[in-house]
Amino acid sequence: MDWDYGVAREDAAGARLKPAYSPFVDGRFVGGGDPLTVHNPATGEPLTEVATAGAADVEQAIAAARRAQADWGTSPARRARRLFRFADVVAGRASEMALLEALDAGRPVRRARDDVSAVAAHLRSAAGWADKLEYAGLGPAPLPVGVVGVLVTGALPAVVRAVAPALACGNVVVLVPDPDAPLGALVLAEAGAEAGLPEGVLNVLPAGVLSGDVDAVAVTGPPAFCRDAARLAPGRPFHRRATGGLVQVVHDDAPLDQAVDGIVEALEGDQRVLVAESVADELVELLRERLARLRVGDPLDHNTDLGPLASPQQRDRAVALAAAADDEGARRWTGPAPLPERGWFLAPTVFTDVAPTMRIAREELAGPLLPVLTFRTPAEAVATAGAPRAAAVWTDKGSRALWTAQRLRAGVTWVNAVGRWDPAVPAAALADHLVF
Repeated sequence: MDWDYGVAREDAAGARLKPAYSPFVDGRFVGGGDPLTVHNPATGEPLTEVATAGAADVEQAIAAARRAQADWGTSPARRARRLFRFADVVAGRASEMALLEALDAGRPVRRARDDVSAVAAHLRSAAGWADKLEYAGLGPAPLPVGVVGVLVTGALPAVVRAVAPALACGNVVVLVPDPDAPLGALVLAEAGAEAGLPEGVLNVLPAGVLSGDVDAVAVTGPPAFCRDAARLAPGRPFHRRATGGLVQVVHDDAPLDQAVDGIVEALEGDQRVLVAESVADELVELLRERLARLRVGDPLDHNTDLGPLASPQQRDRAVALAAAADDEGARRWTGPAPLPERGWFLAPTVFTDVAPTMRIAREELAGPLLPVLTFRTPAEAVATAGAPRAAAVWTDKGSRALWTAQRLRAGVTWVNAVGRWDPAVPAAALADHLVF
């Protein structure tokens, strides 16, 4: 039965959008350089302007961070209190920040609300570790490295997964946010100042280029982005989280309905599906039925399942990859949902008959493009998966799930689930995040 949904649209005024933003340095917004126009990806219309960070802003941010680190790194209990307060402020501004993410990045607002809740949860988890680092296997008195340059692409949870542990460990941060969606990071820094973070502890440089004066670099982004960022601070500690994509491995005994739900849950990200050859046709049919019911449109509408891409460059790249898949022999199926006339939208698209050598199977994907590859044996699935950022294994057998998960070279692996980021899990990752 088909259902018609009335509009359940949030008021954009709740985002408290400013007419202009600028770099956040030393606890306040500063002048910045040339303005960058930020557009609403759902309409293509200008949202606001952001002053980009020039060389002088970068130097000022690093100098302010270095001054702040001398005190911030010496009192774990005080760090914990400030970070707990930071989480409370984010929770109190959750509606505003979610609407801002919807306007800036095109994230459907009901998903953006979950994102902001995750930000607060990760801050609380990091705060709980701030005064317990000596019990985390790092030695009796672990020392921070100092000024950490953080470069992140992606939504707010990706930002806070890099920033919160670094702050908890006594480091100070100079953050270069995603150039396609910088507003969330700027408001996050503003919330930190409201929570009482000392001036200079968290600085944000839109479109900035870090210098080698930082003590370490942490990067979350596509592999090419990580390689470029590694050159920013030669000889410094370098922590990379390459988002080489999500791989979902669907075995022949998998709960297919659940697997389809997991695939659709991660549709907005860079993902590939590896499915056992014997159940591939059934999975693809279920997937098409599910995608055909998705609602594509205004991210401020609570009925929307899929919003626009964050920039026209992302959409154009996705269109080019889809065309390359056609040329290389993949079979395309496109969801029937009507697309808005304005904005940078793309219909959910499934590609079958995909070979591992095709561009759509190898390159970073933007938008709801979904390549489906088949395998005959679990060993073939592991070999085809490569080294993804994350993986999900779908199977009814615990032994097969463990066998696959142990052999996948993934940063995180879920079993019969996907995207369940528990803030308590990165306790060990505090060591990864620049404590040495």
